[in-house]
Amino acid sequence: MASICDTDIPLQLKNIDAFFASYRNSLQSITATAIKTARSQSQLTEVKAKLREAEDELVKALAVKTRREAKRMALKDSIASVKERVEVMKTKIQRQRSKCEECASVVSQHRLVLAASEQKSNESNELKDEAQEVISWYNRILGFHVEGGHGVKFTFKNIDENNPNEEFRFTIRHEDDMYTLLNCEPSLKDIDKLIHELNKTNGLFKFVRTMRKKFQEAVTQGSSRLKLVMLQSSRPCQRERI
Repeated sequence: MASICDTDIPLQLKNIDAFFASYRNSLQSITATAIKTARSQSQLTEVKAKLREAEDELVKALAVKTRREAKRMALKDSIASVKERVEVMKTKIQRQRSKCEECASVVSQHRLVLAASEQKSNESNELKDEAQEVISWYNRILGFHVEGGHGVKFTFKNIDENNPNEEFRFTIRHEDDMYTLLNCEPSLKDIDKLIHELNKTNGLFKFVRTMRKKFQEAVTQGSSRLKLVMLQSSRPCQRERI
């Protein structure tokens, strides 16, 4: 029994030593693995940190890009809006320019009309002054009188030397730029030619003077005929006396 125990003890010790050696090797292997794992974990942590940093940088870059894109789109919309407003303003300016040109044309025409009216007014005033002077002279010297109504009636005296107060008259009407003789007392020859000349020249005062002259000629011719008649009627009487 004692010999068996002595033999087993060394064997057991050998087994124990082998176990401890195996355990030591396993522990070293585990330790090495743990160290590697720890290193890998540390590297993984560093990688994750760098990855997060990269993600943060990417997010920042995307944010910057998004802001730039938004600014670009806003600027593009603003430019398009400005272009549209410019086109609208161009259209308005063109319309205003057209209106200004039309107004300038109208103003120019009105100025021409006003200038013509002023000229006509001045001429009319001159004619009125001349007419008043002529009428005053006719009234004083020739017994001339003008009366308005249905036409204008011109009356003369101092035509017949034998009867200065006898009246000679004619009435004309001016309508639609046309003179028309309404009556003439006494009637005169070639009066239609005189009216035609009046409408052609618009020389009213010359026509009035011509009419007075015609009345004088009519009186002279009438007196001559009357004298001739009286002379012819007196001749038979003289023969009877003989």
